[in-house]
Amino acid sequence: QVQLVEIGGGLVQAGGSLRLSCAASGRAYSRYTMGWFRQAPGKEREFVAAISRSGGSTSYADSTKDRFTISRDNAKNTVYLQMNSLKPEDTAVYYCAAREGAIVTTHNFDYAYWGQGTQVTVSS
Repeated sequence: QVQLVEIGGGLVQAGGSLRLSCAASGRAYSRYTMGWFRQAPGKEREFVAAISRSGGSTSYADSTKDRFTISRDNAKNTVYLQMNSLKPEDTAVYYCAAREGAIVTTHNFDYAYWGQGTQVTVSS
């Protein structure tokens, strides 16, 4: 089992950048594929990005792939989401998620462990 805590959200102007971090506690962090999801008010939770256990493979939503970068440091049990060129439509609560296994998936139901979320607000 793994516990996840996100930090790094906040308020930023359109065009700005933020970096989210997700620290994991528990055993064998490197066994987990990690993902970022987001949920805006009144909308369903949607996939943002995911990264394989080794960090060698990544997947992005079409809306984020040219602006966001996911990475991980297994020595620090941490996954990151670097967000550049932020837009007002990126405003949401961002969640870190983990799943055991090697497959990098985009479906939230594949992830068993979730953080509490961190708010990102992009002003126009």
